[in-house]
Amino acid sequence: MSDNNGAGNPWFELQNSMIEEGFRNLRRLTRLPHVWKQAQALTKGFTPSEIVYQENQIRLLHYLSDEPPKYRTPLIFVFALVNRSYILDLKRGKSVVEHFVKRGFDVYLLDWGVPTDADRFRTLEDYIEGYLANVVNHVCESTGSPQVSILGYCMGGTMSSIFTALHPERVANLILLAAGIDFATREGLLNLWTEHLDVDKFVDIFGNCPAEFLQTSFQLLKPVQNIIQKPINFLDRLDDPKFVEDFLAMEMWLNDNIPVPGEVYRKFVKDLYHQNLLTQGRFRLGNRRVDLKKITCPVLNLMAKNDDLVPPAQSLPFNDLVGSEDRTAIVFAAGHIGLAVGSKAQRDLWPEVCDWLAQRSEAAEPVPSKG
Repeated sequence: MSDNNGAGNPWFELQNSMIEEGFRNLRRLTRLPHVWKQAQALTKGFTPSEIVYQENQIRLLHYLSDEPPKYRTPLIFVFALVNRSYILDLKRGKSVVEHFVKRGFDVYLLDWGVPTDADRFRTLEDYIEGYLANVVNHVCESTGSPQVSILGYCMGGTMSSIFTALHPERVANLILLAAGIDFATREGLLNLWTEHLDVDKFVDIFGNCPAEFLQTSFQLLKPVQNIIQKPINFLDRLDDPKFVEDFLAMEMWLNDNIPVPGEVYRKFVKDLYHQNLLTQGRFRLGNRRVDLKKITCPVLNLMAKNDDLVPPAQSLPFNDLVGSEDRTAIVFAAGHIGLAVGSKAQRDLWPEVCDWLAQRSEAAEPVPSKG
């Protein structure tokens, strides 16, 4: 029999436990405004940089270092037109850019900016043969290097491979990161959904592909994990400051969505997802045919084993399609975003990638000592 306070009564003890947990969660939640403000300060780019080139909405960031570059060939990061490029330099300990800067590379990042309604008619040719080509020319002219190395992430990797095939003399080394190349695979929901999309009607109605449409599509790739499990896990770990900081920084990036120019989206869906023209040597950019065999520089193809957006089967064929003799493929145990910012990738993968590029990069001329 329980005493007057209810001690020993399992229902009473359960009620007390629920009340205590409720108060704990309330105390945790009161910390959120402070932590959210900290996360905002951490994102949008961690490594010091300066804008060295602008054209319309695009910007080229040059990352600063106290030491002169150890390698002559500059490195340009090319991100996708979906989401924002600062995921490559999210925060201390989760920055791909930081690895290369510390290793002595002269590092640049192409920030595509946010397209407006006026950009709906800009084509993939405008972005690759216009913006990207202009950025490469600027970096070569400003550094005196005849070539650049390129690291392209996701859609940016597809665009980088097209650029390299059209301008092989300009690219010394090509690194692809979770880049879609062979769209014939039916692995992953995104390929299946896109297969049934009437992209002509979609673009004619909306103009640019809306950011909300893209965000919802990505969330629905793993609906239970993204919509149900993620907030529950966050609540359970509100007492872990590092987890909360990392979580909020990632969520800020994941929800910082931008539209994709309508004509770019149309061509990507019709020529790549629907017809898979790039792997067949039938993809055309303007009046030029893109032949991946024209790529002869060293190639490093990085894929995420658990990637639900760009499965490895969509990237792996690239190494057999290029003309390069020096080609390497790495399938790393991570997801699409974890391949860049995951703790294991930061610890194990990116030092290895820096080694790969260093072995294929010419040493810079020593800087004369003063006095």
